[in-house]
Amino acid sequence: MTGNALREHIVRSYDNELRRLDERIARMGEIAINQTRDAIALMVHGDEQTIRRVFRYEEEMNELEYAINLHAVRLIALRQPMAGDLRLVVTSLKIAGMLERVGDYTANAARRAPHVLDHLPELPVAAPIERIGEKIISMLEQVMTALRDRDASRLERVREEDVEVDTLHTGLFRTLLEIMASDPSKIPACSNLMFVSKSLERIGDQATNIAEAAFYRITGRELPAERAKKDTSSSDMIEFVAQLARS
Repeated sequence: MTGNALREHIVRSYDNELRRLDERIARMGEIAINQTRDAIALMVHGDEQTIRRVFRYEEEMNELEYAINLHAVRLIALRQPMAGDLRLVVTSLKIAGMLERVGDYTANAARRAPHVLDHLPELPVAAPIERIGEKIISMLEQVMTALRDRDASRLERVREEDVEVDTLHTGLFRTLLEIMASDPSKIPACSNLMFVSKSLERIGDQATNIAEAAFYRITGRELPAERAKKDTSSSDMIEFVAQLARS
């Protein structure tokens, strides 16, 4: 093999390794979207067949994150990437961790399902959970499309949608607090639904974190301005407990 041919082979091999890293991130994103969609279907429609699928997805997600970590470390050690390539490798590590946490949150929501499914028909929660689900799935889809197309323009919108998710989550949280205050027999089911809602809200946070990492990956710059937060569920819970103590 001549010197030029060897160099071309090395460059082609390096490009293939970077592409393989992208493919694994894309697969993690696909799983995160499917897993989230299944968790929402479980909570809204009581589709218990999705529980096992959510947990299978979580296993694949963990395996992919591990593979990406090994792949990225190997690339850094052996290829010594620079500039944009180094940014791609480092942000792949970060994004893989964030997507894995999305898998954890969907699994956490699914684990609560057996404690709430029997109560769903009598609680006004299906519609708000479905709206939160639509938002977070849209956020994940936009982020993964932006990564695939290297289109930073849509990532600011993802952060704006996170504010809407926070608002929906806080509204649902307050509804559940009101139900618990008026009917103590509903406290176990409502408590589990609070954890479900919080897990979904956290998925929105992770989608926003991914958007910020993706923006840096594509542009080499930080997303402008701080993100706004509208989740007041923690202070609402403190106020609720204080009211119980006074009663």
